Amino acid sequence: MGKTAALSPRRLERLLQMDELLRSKKRITQPMLAEKLEVTQRTIRDDLRFLEDRFMAPLDYNKKEGWFYTDDNWRLPSISLSIGELFALTLGARMLESYAGSAYEKELRSSIERLSERLPEQTWINLQQLADERIIFRSGAEMKLDPEIWQNLLEASRQSKRIWIHYYAATRNQYSERVVEPYLLHVYRATNPYLIGFCHKRQEMRWFRTDRIQQIKVLDETFERDPNFNAQTYLDQIFQAEVGGKPVPVSIWFDAANAPFIRERRWHVTQEITEHEDGSLTLHLVSGGLNDLKRWVLGYGKGAVVKEPVELLNLVKAEVEGMSQLYQIFTN
Repeated sequence: MGKTAALSPRRLERLLQMDELLRSKKRITQPMLAEKLEVTQRTIRDDLRFLEDRFMAPLDYNKKEGWFYTDDNWRLPSISLSIGELFALTLGARMLESYAGSAYEKELRSSIERLSERLPEQTWINLQQLADERIIFRSGAEMKLDPEIWQNLLEASRQSKRIWIHYYAATRNQYSERVVEPYLLHVYRATNPYLIGFCHKRQEMRWFRTDRIQQIKVLDETFERDPNFNAQTYLDQIFQAEVGGKPVPVSIWFDAANAPFIRERRWHVTQEITEHEDGSLTLHLVSGGLNDLKRWVLGYGKGAVVKEPVELLNLVKAEVEGMSQLYQIFTN
């Protein structure tokens, strides 16, 4: 038997479950497969076609028996993984566990357990112990991500279908209803998942934190994507996770103590660094999202000073002055 082609853990798990159902000798139809595997009928159609085209599965269908194998001796090709590959998947599962509410944690862990059955038991135990005791992932603040909402967003984006959402905006502490054309799912720093799409209410591209979506309905209406929209170009115009406003030149001075931390990372695709004789540096970039820039600069305290634009300088000054007034109140 040859090796299987590269498959996502989620699809691999689904194909293994589908194979078991097709061998059960019970009547299995496409809607039944979709219900049992908790996916759409379109996904089931794609998987059945994948089994036929890629693995030459002897599949057939009739009304009496539903879907079945015409040759009971046919088997899925063996799945061959090295210890290193399985350990990489094991670490992936551990990473997902560190982010509460991960949409695919359960499926990935199940896939890994199935794959581990092809290794000697002691080898698998050693891999688990190494992952549990020697490598620890921590995400900081936890998020709550509804797997059903995430799956609906994924399917709507894939099929270019409009969605209706009931959304909570934390900045305004308000709830609203929106019709959105989902273009892209963007996960920032692993714990900040965003839906990027065209909002009919605002008539522009907007960002929605997916864990703030209270309810979702996938509508029957399809939409045409803007052919000029390029995800990478769009994301390159922002700083961190804030979108909005026209990109402007930004210059921020960092003292010698903080300069090493700025040099060691690429903070923005447009960044350039000017070095100074005293060990300090000036970071230059072009970006919108001035509020995120403000919060980032304030994190360096007196070790960072905004040089331009004036709008960002004023935002930082206003924040510092407000903080100063509060601390005077608290200390008096």
